[in-house]
Amino acid sequence: MLELKGVSSGYGAIEALKSINMRIEKGEIVTLIGANGAGKSTTLRSITGLVDPTAGDVLFEGRRLNGTPTHEVTALGISMVPEGRAIFANLTVLENLEMGAYLRKNKVENAESLDRVYGLFPRLKERRKQLGGTLSGGEQQMLAMGRALMARPRLLLLDEPSLGLAPLLVHTIFGAIDAINKEGTTILLVEQNANAALRHSHRAYVLETGTIVMEGESSRLAADPRVKEAYLGEK
Repeated sequence: MLELKGVSSGYGAIEALKSINMRIEKGEIVTLIGANGAGKSTTLRSITGLVDPTAGDVLFEGRRLNGTPTHEVTALGISMVPEGRAIFANLTVLENLEMGAYLRKNKVENAESLDRVYGLFPRLKERRKQLGGTLSGGEQQMLAMGRALMARPRLLLLDEPSLGLAPLLVHTIFGAIDAINKEGTTILLVEQNANAALRHSHRAYVLETGTIVMEGESSRLAADPRVKEAYLGEK
């Protein structure tokens, strides 16, 4: 579904990604783990057109995305939940969700999408008239995910969905990620909580200073002594 072939990206003179190769098959949850500054968010930004790769190709279902504006990437079937949620604090929960469907004009499909989001996150239905800025951190994360789902993506990119959340809410968010995947959405997950990320994904890549240093089935990487020591806090 998605392939990165020799992708390099950066910001001015800073090279954040150095010729990385990745692939994501339809129906998978693939996770990208690594320390702060490893280039995880830059990878997502390079896919969605927020950062233009300086080398290599980003291919979605065989189509080259390099240079494609972000709104067109969304229209092709890729949605991103950004780090920090970036909800619209002065809009209601419902208005935030409707913003996620701004490219879609089919009212019946949009109503179905809204029902799907409320089914995944009943709290959002309860809070639908509340301003986004008044929600708790966990509710804001649900809202950011719900907003992305309103676009009916075939590929969902998640950037640090558990960041700053209490353990119980982390469990809720990862339960929702599993449910979204079971409904047919392919997921690329960037996550510092490597334990949870490896438990809830099929395959994983380890990124260090802009370079992929390990890849494989998540269960295999979780058992690898180098991953245990560096990312899982185990000796």
